[in-house]
This record gives sequence, structure tokens and C-alpha cells, in this order.
Amino acid sequence: MIGTIRLDNKKGTFGMIIVVMGISGTGKSTLGRQIAEHLGVPFVEGDDFHSPQNVSKMAAGQPLTNEDRQPWLASLASAMSDWASKNETRVVSCSALRKQYRDCFRSAASDLRFLFLDGSLDLVRQRMQQRDNHFMPAELVESQMETLEYPVDETDVIRLDVSRPTKELVDDAVSALQPSLS
Repeated sequence: MIGTIRLDNKKGTFGMIIVVMGISGTGKSTLGRQIAEHLGVPFVEGDDFHSPQNVSKMAAGQPLTNEDRQPWLASLASAMSDWASKNETRVVSCSALRKQYRDCFRSAASDLRFLFLDGSLDLVRQRMQQRDNHFMPAELVESQMETLEYPVDETDVIRLDVSRPTKELVDDAVSALQPSLS
């Protein structure tokens, strides 16, 4: 890593919400943890905000509906609003598959950036089959791809190609975020 950078501006403490987004299997949690460590800020696992019912549904191979996702998104948006009101920076993993979900987060925290982890379906399937101890089965990747609305013309979204090594992605993310962090 290139070292920890300072998260402050001329006014003092700098609060920003950095959402690491993409379909399951793109490496949101892995990359999010490493970026948070690099920046010296807390990492928040967005999946922890799901209800037990949502987790059970996904574990059973059933895709979530928009209705299923609403309480999860509202809870996560509320947490983001709370962190933003306290000028606290967080790196959050969250699929944020639809523009309306991203807009919900934008309404909750004005200083927000998205890191969109993008990769081929074949690569994501391969990763999903190799991982252990996650409730999301590989069979749901297709439903997530169908739900995904690519962030086109969303100026607060930085696209990262997940076929590249994680260290390069961390460096690219930090470099892309740097103007917003200073």
C-alpha cells in the first residue's frame, strides 16, 4: 500500500461515505476492508443490515424483491445519514444495484462516492464458487445481473475492473478519491 492518507480538509474533520458497490462476488467486502484500512477509517458490511428473513431467503436461493430490499436500504441510509451528520467517514459494502437505491443513499449523505466493482459474469461465477461461509449462493448472480442498472452518467461513481489485482484496485480507488478527500 502507498500509506495512510489524511482525511481532513481546511475545516477540520472530513466526513465521507464511500460505497463499494456491485453484484455479489465482485469483492466488495474484500476491497472495502482494504480501502478502509488504507484510509484509517471504519469498514461497514452492508449485508449486516439485512433482516434475518432476507438472509434466509437469499440463502435458500430466492432473489430479493424491491419490497424485500426497502427496509434494508432504509436502515443503511439512516446509518449513512447519522455518520454524515457527525462528519464521520465510512467505507460501506453494498450492492446498490439500482439507481433508485443509489439515489436513496445520495439523499442520506451529501458527501458520498461509489466505487463500482465491475467484472464479467464468468469471473464472478468463478469467485462465487470458490468462496465459503457466505449466505449468497452462486445461483443468484444472474438475478443480480438482471437487477443491476449500470451507473451511466452518475458523476459520483468510479468504475473499477475486478479482473485486476486487489492491490491495484485499492491504489486506483484511493487515487480516484484523493481529490474528494483533500
